[in-house]
Formats: sequence, C-alpha cells, structure tokens
Amino acid sequence: MGQCESCKMWNTLVEKEGGLTSRNVKSKKATKDVKITPVKLDNITATKRKDIIKTNISEFDNALGGRLIKGQVILFSGEPGIGKSTLTLQIIEELSLQGLNILYIAGEESPYQIKDRADRLKLKLKNVEFVSENNVNALETYIASHSSDIDFLVVDSIQTLYSPDLNSSTGSVSQVAESSNRLTSLAKGLDITTILIGHVTKSGDIAGPKIIEHMVDTVLYLEGEKRLELRILKVEKNRFGPSDEAGLFKMEQDGLKSISDTKELFTQSSEESSGSCYTIALEGTRSVAIEIQALATKTYFSNPRRATSGFDLNRLFILIAIIEKRLKIKVWEYDVFVNVTGGIKINDPAIDLAIISSIISSIKDTPIPKNNVYFGEVGLTGEIRKVFMQDKRIKEAKRLGFSNINSSINIKNINSLKI
Repeated sequence: MGQCESCKMWNTLVEKEGGLTSRNVKSKKATKDVKITPVKLDNITATKRKDIIKTNISEFDNALGGRLIKGQVILFSGEPGIGKSTLTLQIIEELSLQGLNILYIAGEESPYQIKDRADRLKLKLKNVEFVSENNVNALETYIASHSSDIDFLVVDSIQTLYSPDLNSSTGSVSQVAESSNRLTSLAKGLDITTILIGHVTKSGDIAGPKIIEHMVDTVLYLEGEKRLELRILKVEKNRFGPSDEAGLFKMEQDGLKSISDTKELFTQSSEESSGSCYTIALEGTRSVAIEIQALATKTYFSNPRRATSGFDLNRLFILIAIIEKRLKIKVWEYDVFVNVTGGIKINDPAIDLAIISSIISSIKDTPIPKNNVYFGEVGLTGEIRKVFMQDKRIKEAKRLGFSNINSSINIKNINSLKI
C-alpha cells in the first residue's frame, strides 16, 4: 500500500519485522536493568550563567529570548535556498570566536563547498570541524566518544541522514523521525546545543520538519522571497523563551544582516498607484510597515478568479463578501488578486482594513494617498474592531511619517475616503 487510509498521505507506511508479541517481549527484556530516579523540583537549581550561550547576532538572540541553553535542540527550517545555511555559518562563526568547539555534520555539501561559501561571506571559522557522513549510527558513536570536545552541533540537513536499521529510503518519514529522535536524545544527554536544519517545500511535504517539531525544544522558520532581500525569522515554538517573537534580516552579498530599525525596510515611493495600501502588521512584538497590493480586473467568466500571495485565501473570500454586502460594490464582476509585498506571509487580522481599502482602490482605479495607513480587524457585520497593540502600531506609523492613520473608522465611510 502506498497511501495511508487514515491520513491519506503517501509513502508514510513503514515495514516492521516481527509481530506485536515479539516486540513486547524484547521491550520487557530491555527494560529489566533500567533504573528510574525521580527528582524533586525543589532540588533543581535555575539555569546557570555558564549554561547560557549568546550568538551576538542581535535579531537571532532577541527572537530566542536573548540566549541559547546548553542541551537545547533547535529545528531550523525553511524553503531551500532561503538562507538557513548562511545564517547558521554566521552563528557558528560568532560561537567559535567565543572559544566553543563546533561539529558541523555536512550531509548535503562537502567541506570544500562550505569552505568556499565561508570565504565568499568572509567568515573565519575557528574551532569548527566538518564531517561528511549520513549514517546516523556512525555519527551517534562519534559524538558520544568525543562529547567532551563538542559544545555545539549543526546537522545540515536532517533529511540527508539515515539509519541502516530501517528498511526505508533516505528522507522518508521513518528515517527523518528516527535520526531526529536519536540525535535529540544524544544532545540532551550530553548537554550539546544542537541545530537541526530541515527543508520544507511550499506544499509542506510530510517528510519535512513538521513530523519532528514535537521532539525539539525550539522551532524556527526562515521566511521570505529568495529574489528579495527581506527575511523574517519566526519562532513557532520555544521551551526556553517566548514563542511569538520574530527577527528581521536583510540578505546582502556578505550574508544576513540584522535589521534593528524597521524604517530600513520601509521606503515610500513618490508615485501613487491604485490598489496600493500601507498597513502596520505585527511580527512577534515588532511593528512593521507592509505594503498591500490589490488588482481587480473585469472578469469574462461566470466564476471570477481569486488569488493571494502572503495572505489567507479563505479570509479574502470573507472580506470580498463583506464588501459586496455592506458597501454594495459588485465585486463578483471582477477577478481579484492580492499580494503582500516582500514575499512574506501575514496572519495578522489587523490587515483586514488595508486589504479592503486596496481592493476598492483598484476597482475605482483611484490611488490611495501615500500618507494614509490602514489597520483594523473587520467583522462580518462590517464593524472595525480595535486590534492588538494598537497604540504601538499608531506610534510606529507616526514615526514612519504617516499623517493620516485610519484604524477606527466605520467601514461604510471607506467610499467617502480619499481613495
């Protein structure tokens, strides 16, 4: 069988030798000598200062709550070519300058290729050893025998490792899960801070990082458009710090650079065009100015097209229905396309008002003045609700030079606005 009848995914079935009875017998025999020693929380001391690691890359440290912990396992994922390996090399350069010993498991590239990239980025990698090996059994033995010489471990990437104990191909669900489980257990037992690099595709293949998120302490996603310079590091899970933070980076010729001031991202064009609208979105606790672009064109089909980039398509359907019902605009006569510039994905409900404004602007073919900014969550009855951290958004909008801030208007008054 190639497809699972339960989850409907392909190539997720794993062959197991022996029945349930034989596995249970083996399990009972293997656990006879295991000793369990409970620990009282009162006897556990807080994290010591010497167990805290800082990378000195401001946006990375801030996103993870200011530091890494010894024994912490991080899943660092994103689309291929987005900059995961580049940022990881910059991190280990900073750690090597602090005297930490680093082991880099290169499953995809040879050490010579990594050396070439490090030279191109002008990085000095001291105290860093590279291993080109994909057999997780051999790697487990090596790390255990050299644990005193390893402070930091990088696996690039987890999909390239395999265990010969499993009868499945490299990169399959079982191989990724088994390799991740064994390396995670090893890292925690030996107090080795570990970064597991994992690739995900736009379709979100099941053999990607999603299946191992529960095993690790921290899950990071690097997002952005490969042809653009903006990169956003999102924290999806963090057992040692906040799980809603984000780091902003700019891709340059010599690597990823931290963006401490969001004004570096924001450049207002002097030319006004219909369908373009600015909003203030939150990435973690950071307020970022985002440009929303909408294009509405007359449709020649019975079912008008709806498409989005960086925004939830189902949410667009709802907002279009609100426009038709509350503003009496015949959006069904138009194909509607919405784009969040910069190649990033926004799930902030506060951009609802900006989406609606940009669509109306495109339908009317009337530009929105560049000094206008819109943010607010739009309800089904047409009301515009106050959004999370609204005062912070207003402060950021004023700092960026917006003089007309629309956040608490009535949706029925949008037609009377200067758009």
